[in-house]
Amino acid sequence: MSWTQPSRPSRRSLLAGAAGAAGAAGAALLTGCSDGRTSGAGTTVPLERRMRETAVRDSARLLERYDATAAAHPALAARLAPLRAAVAAHTAALSLTPSAPPSPSPSRSGGTGAAAPAASGGPVPPKPEEALTELADAERSLSESRTIDLAGAPGELARLLASVAACGAVHAYLLTSNPGAAS
Repeated sequence: MSWTQPSRPSRRSLLAGAAGAAGAAGAALLTGCSDGRTSGAGTTVPLERRMRETAVRDSARLLERYDATAAAHPALAARLAPLRAAVAAHTAALSLTPSAPPSPSPSRSGGTGAAAPAASGGPVPPKPEEALTELADAERSLSESRTIDLAGAPGELARLLASVAACGAVHAYLLTSNPGAAS
């Protein structure tokens, strides 16, 4: 009695082959979209760079808001100083060149990326409590915006945005809690 190999492949080999083919097809699709070089006359800016530039611009606007609030209400300056220092550190960490000090960029309309509306300028409210509430709203809005941006961010930038968003949520809490909690 001689043994002959079955004419049908095993279920295991079919699944392994399908998984390999799907992986190869997925890799081909991903690499087929772009070879890392720009084509044509236009240059494309990588996603991570665009996201970092937007995050730095938003942080710079928030720094401007802290400065305007401290200037309008000097009695709040000591309370705001550690929170402002943290925002400045976030700006440097998000920057493509962390050694360069972040410089606030002028507000532009029609930019790429969604800037947090509450973080942009406007007059500081005359009452200190209202000014703190407005600053907390700016922190909260930027924190929420960064949380939304996590979905499209590359790995390391996503982790950084998550940390900065969490810190912004804490800042919002500290700005609206009693003055002793922020020191």
